[in-house]
Amino acid sequence: MSELGHTLPPSDIEDDIKALQLDSTVENTTVTTDVGDARSDGVVDSDRTDEGSTGVAHLNPNPVEVEPEDAIEVKEKESLPADDIEDVVDDQKKRHLNVVFIGHVDAGKSTIGGQILFLSGQVDDRTIQKYEKEAKEKSRESWYMAYIMDTNEEERAKGKTVEVGRAHFETETTRFTILDAPGHKSYVPNMISGASQADIGVLVISARKGEFETGYERGGQTREHVQLAKTLGVSKLLVVVNKMDDPTVTWSKERFDEIESKMITFLRSSGYNVKKDVQFLPISGLMGTNMKTRLDKSVCPWWDGVCLFEALDAIEVPLRDPKGPLRLPIIDKFKDMGTVVMGKIESGSVREGDNLMIMPNKVQVKVLAIFIDEDKVRRAGPGENLRVRVSGIEEEDILTGFVLCSVAKPIHAVFEFVAHLQILELLDNAIFCAGYKAVLHIHSVVEECEIVDLMLQIDPKTKKPMKKKPLFVKKGGLIVCRVQVNNLICIEKFSDFPQMGRFTLRTEGKTIAVGKVTELASVNDNA
Repeated sequence: MSELGHTLPPSDIEDDIKALQLDSTVENTTVTTDVGDARSDGVVDSDRTDEGSTGVAHLNPNPVEVEPEDAIEVKEKESLPADDIEDVVDDQKKRHLNVVFIGHVDAGKSTIGGQILFLSGQVDDRTIQKYEKEAKEKSRESWYMAYIMDTNEEERAKGKTVEVGRAHFETETTRFTILDAPGHKSYVPNMISGASQADIGVLVISARKGEFETGYERGGQTREHVQLAKTLGVSKLLVVVNKMDDPTVTWSKERFDEIESKMITFLRSSGYNVKKDVQFLPISGLMGTNMKTRLDKSVCPWWDGVCLFEALDAIEVPLRDPKGPLRLPIIDKFKDMGTVVMGKIESGSVREGDNLMIMPNKVQVKVLAIFIDEDKVRRAGPGENLRVRVSGIEEEDILTGFVLCSVAKPIHAVFEFVAHLQILELLDNAIFCAGYKAVLHIHSVVEECEIVDLMLQIDPKTKKPMKKKPLFVKKGGLIVCRVQVNNLICIEKFSDFPQMGRFTLRTEGKTIAVGKVTELASVNDNA
């Protein structure tokens, strides 16, 4: 309001209006709407406002009638303090979910992601025609939808996603961020970084003859992705059976049932509650069938269930605590009029002007601006992917895996921790014992680690500790061990912050173990 006052004193407005000999109703309307507009935009351009008032005068010399209710609403809105307006806007906001697309290479993850963006109006027809032409030139006609998600030339030339693609779309009740994870085994570390930011997973399976079997059998990425997703906290899974329109399938119920029965057994063994947390549905990603609208009976007479958009909308995820201590693991950083960090809020909220701390280097920073997608916002709550511009630290002093957190309750920084570990697979001739080295993936941290002590083994049947201290562990074993890293890492106990306390161990391109942090051994709070 004060800004407006400086720009256009009320007396001047009245003089202008009198000079233009406008009707009194127009006078009131012009003043109130200008004030309301200034209020909602927050920025008033004096030239534009002057032009606007003269423009109204010339174009519309007749009296304009305004409903009295509207005028009252505008006045009420005017009298609300800025923070209250912001709270009202926040309450009306749609919920936000991060969806990661996982599955074996060539199952159709990027094509489905591209089709979703097209169906939800994020991509226009001209762009699609351009991509169709590009794909035809490369003799890859069926790849054009994937080009929406796979933006760099390497990905388009090979038809393989390498980096985690990001895109946004909305339904009537929810804002979604799509995370398109790579399916190839060489890029599993990138898939881990995508899945660690997700709330729900869409497991894409190809129904085409031979493709499902390749992905599902030993060495295929379907199994590894499911195990990683569960470990990384993706508690709800939509299993999308893609390519149902393929000539080898032709919407066959037998094929769908075969895939469903095999997957249910495996999902159960991976720790998913199949009845509550898993849903199967048939689709065609390339044609967009059963995605935005339900399947036509003429195409598939046996399917009575929901379409993909409805299924995504209906998923319930546990709420995070917006009033908890802030935890924002940093996945990327860059310079843009200051230092900008990117990440997803796992706990707490962040506001413009907050004084926060970046751990583990204990640097206090001030929040200058917050961006969700391309929009600047005043504050953001848990589950949001955002970019935060901060002052007080240089971009080169931040590494991926550092955490933006509250000053009052900073995250723990440690060299060593105790963990519950489950061995999934060991490489040929490898023995899992004290001294075993692997790569640790925990939230956005990727760090080399060493198992320094096998403390006790747990009986998989009774879940009770065994009396004898283990010297080594075989595949499938459950152990409590002490893990050491070379550099300080920011983690929490699984019981306090699940997303900051679950991890995977990988070596030579294979996921060998999954685990959760139970104790923080050498807490470095006072270093």
